[in-house]
Amino acid sequence: MRKPVPYAVIMNAMIPAFLIWSACSALFVIIGILSRKNDKPAGFFANVSAPEVTDVKAYNKAVSGLWLCSAVLFELLGTLLLFLKQNPLCIVILMLGTIALVLGMVMRYLYIEDRYKK
Repeated sequence: MRKPVPYAVIMNAMIPAFLIWSACSALFVIIGILSRKNDKPAGFFANVSAPEVTDVKAYNKAVSGLWLCSAVLFELLGTLLLFLKQNPLCIVILMLGTIALVLGMVMRYLYIEDRYKK
């Protein structure tokens, strides 16, 4: 019979994972800040140019808010990494929550794009 891994060993592995997760969340914050300060319409999808919009400032503010809100939610999901304790339910919640967050971001962006598109 296998012995369970001690909690201290798990926590030593999860702290670097949480720090990397937090760095990704910080990247979302940076993208949000840069989107707000941009003079041209901010892009959202990779390799897709930003649409022609009616009000660039309002559009960029909405996209920036999307990134900043997503950063907060992404960081909240990442706190599950600190409470794993060999609990597979936390891992499933983390994965499904991340998928739901990304799909929510895409749906919200498509709404923003429709609202400000010329």
